[in-house]
Amino acid sequence: MILVFGKTGQVARELQRQADVVALGRAQADLSDPAACAAAIAAHAPTAVINAAAWTAVDAAEDHEAEAHVINADAPGAMARECAGRGIPFLHVSTDYVFAGDGDRPWRETDPVQPQNAYGRTKLAGEEAVRAAGGVHIILRTAWVFSSHGNNFVKTMLRLSETRDALSVVEDQVGCPTPAADITATLLALAPRLRDGQPGGTYHYGGQPFTSWAGFARETFAGAGRAVTVTGIATRDYPTPAARPLNSRLDCAKLATDFGITPPNWKAGLAAVLKELGHG
Repeated sequence: MILVFGKTGQVARELQRQADVVALGRAQADLSDPAACAAAIAAHAPTAVINAAAWTAVDAAEDHEAEAHVINADAPGAMARECAGRGIPFLHVSTDYVFAGDGDRPWRETDPVQPQNAYGRTKLAGEEAVRAAGGVHIILRTAWVFSSHGNNFVKTMLRLSETRDALSVVEDQVGCPTPAADITATLLALAPRLRDGQPGGTYHYGGQPFTSWAGFARETFAGAGRAVTVTGIATRDYPTPAARPLNSRLDCAKLATDFGITPPNWKAGLAAVLKELGHG
């Protein structure tokens, strides 16, 4: 049995759709109480644990870094230590925000980390806590997650297109739109490999080809049949409380080499999401 932390997030919902898992929401395991998370693992005695829960409100983390740290760092650390003590593989979803976000080369797992905002700092601390636990684990860094569930860029663009025929969208941030369904399939493929003794580690998994937010928006409107003109703007023209990386490209070669898992085509994933949402 796979135990999942998270119930309503994008990846957590996909895990419940794709596999017979036990998913714990906040009522069953509140990540603001790390000890309760460890106790849940002890109570369920799973064959693998996937942490698909996190503080993901990037801007809000700027003013609430301490609270975000508990959820994004202390709780995963507690989970990982419990798993390590029981010999249970632990899979943890992380982010490209652990990097500085400069340059234009895709980030490799071995590149130096230098988060530029509070969210990135708390996620990096979570990675460090998972590694320090010493158990069999995989940290899967991903970016720009989208699905038919919850809040994400695709759904925001569709909502805005209902009342507007022109939008300005950031074009100098480039990254990897990644379908939650594909992240889920990858996690489910990795879990048994860890149980069979294959070493884990830190891996990147992001959609291809690379694009900007403006490019992602244009593809969304085209797929949904929405006549919306997208004007690309610079990040400086759309200020936010938290600094955003200009370079969110992820090099996913290591995952392909070690596990034979290749990056997803996000355009195919987008078509599937749009169809599920009734557009296309």
